[in-house]
Amino acid sequence: MDKHTKATASEIANLWGTYMNASSTKAMLSYFKEKAKDAEIRDLLEKVYGVSTFELENAAQLLTKNACPIPKGFSEEDVDVEAPRLYSDTYMLHYTIQLFILAMTNTANGVSQSSNADIYQFYTESLGNANSMHMQAVTIAQKKGVYVSPPTIPTPENVNFVTKDSFLNGWFGDKRPLLALEIAQLYANMERNTLGAATILGFAQVAKSDEVKSYLLKGNNIAKKHVSTFSNHLAKSNIPTPMGSDSYVTESASISPFSDKLLLFYTIGMISQGIGFYGLSIATNTRRDIAALYARLSGEIALYAEEGTKLMIHNHWLEEPPRMVDRNDLIQNGRE
Repeated sequence: MDKHTKATASEIANLWGTYMNASSTKAMLSYFKEKAKDAEIRDLLEKVYGVSTFELENAAQLLTKNACPIPKGFSEEDVDVEAPRLYSDTYMLHYTIQLFILAMTNTANGVSQSSNADIYQFYTESLGNANSMHMQAVTIAQKKGVYVSPPTIPTPENVNFVTKDSFLNGWFGDKRPLLALEIAQLYANMERNTLGAATILGFAQVAKSDEVKSYLLKGNNIAKKHVSTFSNHLAKSNIPTPMGSDSYVTESASISPFSDKLLLFYTIGMISQGIGFYGLSIATNTRRDIAALYARLSGEIALYAEEGTKLMIHNHWLEEPPRMVDRNDLIQNGRE
């Protein structure tokens, strides 16, 4: 690998996304670590804050090295650490677990799309940090009795081969039991939506703008509906599902710890990640009805994300990611 090769489009895109995500996460963590009551969880959040700082600083250095402007992102202006406590310690712990599930996915993608040695090394180290922090968060959740393990199934006794096309059935005819991978995807998507519903509910309670509040309430309803849909599919196969998460959110509604800009950015980011996970679920499901379900739900949340993006644009909050030069515009108008 060459340390001096100009960064590729993939590398610039990943660095820009890493900076924006670390910027928003660091802002939220600066508040969470001040509000956690449990000493062990508070210490964990301090470590997570340090990891976000590492991501932010290194992404900025690598963008600068490649002559790319540093995004504005988020700062102390977007968070009020003195605001009342909005989420429970259990929420913050599950937030950390999900945060590093996403981080492991994103940093692994960063490694696979890097050919510059310094960028490759950055994402390799970031992947190790994400893995370590995820393990620590899960261990603490298990220790405190708040970690909900995914479902188990009876161990197969023999190796079997599929002999009938009915294996693919979903709408008509007999439906086979869910495969272990299908159960895993349904459960993981339900778990993410459960946390997402709680997150957006808290956001809606403190949003300053009525327009943003209305948008967030709509998102909360969508997330709850998706949780119910996944739960029903699991229940039909006699697979137990965990309870809801309204207890994650306190009754605080007077002072917002986060700017409306941050609330919208984070919500749209969750939806975008959700679309990616639904796409993975489509690719790994062989029952037609479940694959079609994910396709329908993906369309629903894609429209919701677009609505939020338009709201960001109208409020002049949306930073444009790096893009290709518009040659037609240069030809017609030149460069000032």
